[in-house]
Amino acid sequence: MNNDEQYMQRALQLAALAGVEAAPNPMVGAVIVLNDQIIGEGYHKKCGEPHAEVNAVNSVLDKSKLKESTIYVTLEPCAHFGKTPPCANLLVEHRFKRVVIATVDPFAKVAGKGIELLKNAGIEVTVGCLEKEARELNKRFLTFHQKQRPFVILKWAQSPDGFIDGERTDTETATIRWISQPETQVLTHQWRTEEQAILVGWKTLLNDNPSLTARAFTGKNPLRVVIDPNLKAPENAKVFTDNEPTIVFNRHQSAILGSVEWIQLKDFSASMILHQLYLRNILSVIIEGGRYTTQTFIDAQLWDEARVIIGQNNLNGGTSAPVISKTPSKNVTFGKDSIYFYYNL
Repeated sequence: MNNDEQYMQRALQLAALAGVEAAPNPMVGAVIVLNDQIIGEGYHKKCGEPHAEVNAVNSVLDKSKLKESTIYVTLEPCAHFGKTPPCANLLVEHRFKRVVIATVDPFAKVAGKGIELLKNAGIEVTVGCLEKEARELNKRFLTFHQKQRPFVILKWAQSPDGFIDGERTDTETATIRWISQPETQVLTHQWRTEEQAILVGWKTLLNDNPSLTARAFTGKNPLRVVIDPNLKAPENAKVFTDNEPTIVFNRHQSAILGSVEWIQLKDFSASMILHQLYLRNILSVIIEGGRYTTQTFIDAQLWDEARVIIGQNNLNGGTSAPVISKTPSKNVTFGKDSIYFYYNL
């Protein structure tokens, strides 16, 4: 790595500290360098709070040094008034010598305007340093603004012989049949903390009665989303009784009762469900539904990543796993399980 890349790498490390707390804003980090020494750092910690550039500038005690300094920012500084003032104006105000930017902001109110403002002020601007890494970090934010939908992750566990659930009788509902090993649950709950929402169909509530929280890992619980057109999910399901926020898409009512919001829809296509989440500023959703729900998003080509966990024991029948007509990009061994990763590029 050259010097620019080293400092930008540090900015990316800082940006990642925010995680889902930054949403629906992007994760952004900033590093201020003078004479090959870092004199200031900052990152955007939470939506509504100061941006990375502001926190980095505020961390420098002697502001007179800024006019001779370079600031490394993982995303183009904003040029519009939102919940906070424009960061590009702040950099112009302090007359930074140089600004190094990893990638352009796709948000329509920025999208090159911040860079233009800096250049018009006579500041040297470099764009594209570790761009690939920066875009990977903010793939949820980029997808949201470029495709007008959340970033979609599919996740399920299946047996080696291709089933996600065994045969069930009418008395075997509301019971989770674990396919993966207990240690894998910690990883999957970590995945939940990284996304804003988690989505299932009504039959998953009937069969498994899951909590859909991140209780096995420290982090923020995702917003729970249930597709239940005809309100068939059990009224005593955990997601309706534990006081955690839940949205239910259905065709019968719009109402709010406690922590549960029912939203009436006529169209339950994958595109409409994602559009509804987009309207609510949800940058990302992890889908942990059954075969029907998951396959609906696969068939509509409305997914970005899939994480398929393969357990050890065959089920010898039951509900078949969803089918992706792609070759996995990688697989890893996690404890006794194997995890296959697919990318819909």
